[in-house]
Amino acid sequence: MAMILTVCDTCKREGWDAERDPLTDGEKLADLVERVSADDENIKTRRHSCLMGCDFGCNISLQAEDKIIYSLGMFAPELESAEAIVEFAQKYDASETGQVPYKTWPAGVKGHFRARIPRPGT
Repeated sequence: MAMILTVCDTCKREGWDAERDPLTDGEKLADLVERVSADDENIKTRRHSCLMGCDFGCNISLQAEDKIIYSLGMFAPELESAEAIVEFAQKYDASETGQVPYKTWPAGVKGHFRARIPRPGT
């Protein structure tokens, strides 16, 4: 099973205004994540409407078979965020269990973790 990076495409950060901006913050982040990860065949990106972390938008999750699942949030819909997310996803993909040593985390994901869900059977 491929590693899946899910981006909530309905996330709206405080101050978002539909009249001023037709794309949600989540759609913007998804566009950026898809662009940054386009050349990495190990990362399958997908959009999902509502990851139920509305107070922490923009939200993403990482999952793969037999690995822990991470949920992260409070990202700005900016290239720097997308690059940090994809870099962490690559480290997650390379890890046998999905755990990534803290000292190797990209600075752009530190402080964004919302949950770590154990893999089934552990």
